[in-house]
Order: sequence, then C-alpha cells, then structure tokens
Amino acid sequence: MGVVPALEVLAGVREAESVVVTNQSSARLWPELSDDVLDFNYNPSTMGGAIPFGLGVALAQREREVVVVSGDGSLLMNLGSLVTVVESGARNLSVVLLDNGLYEVTGGQRTPGAGSGTDFAGLATAAGFTSVGSYGDLEAWRAAAQGWLRDPGPRFVWLKVAAQPGDYMTNTARPIGEQLERMRTAMRPSDGGSSAA
Repeated sequence: MGVVPALEVLAGVREAESVVVTNQSSARLWPELSDDVLDFNYNPSTMGGAIPFGLGVALAQREREVVVVSGDGSLLMNLGSLVTVVESGARNLSVVLLDNGLYEVTGGQRTPGAGSGTDFAGLATAAGFTSVGSYGDLEAWRAAAQGWLRDPGPRFVWLKVAAQPGDYMTNTARPIGEQLERMRTAMRPSDGGSSAA
C-alpha cells in the first residue's frame, strides 16, 4: 500500500484530543494531512526516538491517546523501546509502524531483515503488546483502523508500505519550538492547575 493513503486512513480515524508523534519520513508527510495543535512532527537525526518521546507524553497525559508513527528503520534503531512501552503500563499508546524495508531518509539502503521474513508483529506480541495488527492491503487497513485504535492498549500495527520518493530535506512541519509551544498550550488544564506536560 502507499504510505500516504495509509496515513490518510489514520488521519481519518484519529480521535479528537489525541496526540500524534511522527518521525523521519512520516514527519515529512503527516503535516500535509494534519496541522493539529497536538501533532508533533519530530525529525531530528536520532532515528528511534519517536517511540520513547511518545511514551513520555502518554505517561504524562494518561487521559489522552498517543499515536506514534515510526518507520522500520527507526524501530530497528531502538527495538528495546517495545519492551519499555509494555513495562511502563501505558495503555493509551499506539505504535503505527510504516515498513518499507528501507532507511529512506539516509539514501534508501535496505534495512536489516528486509525481505527475509522479519516479523514486526511477532516482535510486538513477544514484547507484550495487548493489541497487534498487520496489514499490507489498504482496504484491510481502512476496515480495521478505527476498531484497532479502540482496542485495549498498548497497541501496535505493522503496515507494509511502498517507498515514498521525495526530497527528505524538505519539511513542511512547523518549527520544533512552535510545535512544542502549541502542544504545551493545548495540554494545559483549563482550570488554571498545573500539568505534567
């Protein structure tokens, strides 16, 4: 399936007041689909950082759903984050893995395990994720997406997507500082109390 249509499905079923954290290629594509104050498009040079970042938000904002969109290359840089998510008890966290078999942002090198049967859904299940799905077909993903986001968490879905050609240096996301300030403002309690975020 194409990565943009797969993300369009996610954008269409996203719950109000949920946080979406993207990383690397998805951080370049998501801003074209959503400019919500609770979007954080995170594209530093630290592959593998989106899941830990999203986990921190999920632990600090337990009343909000947090969706992390990450690539297979980024997950491979930090496989231990799957165990950390489960161990944390964050039931309000969903991980959407976009697997194109490439380190797209560094020039399109194949990821380890690409084409050799690496089972990311099996890894998530072994780590202890409560709800795990795997889709390579857009219509199957479209039919399952909304229900999957309502399943008990933590949730993990493995989407097998095609490579998305493009200029990886181009980023339409707002500057990081602006994104953080928008998110902080949106997460502050309206009653004047303090927030953990």
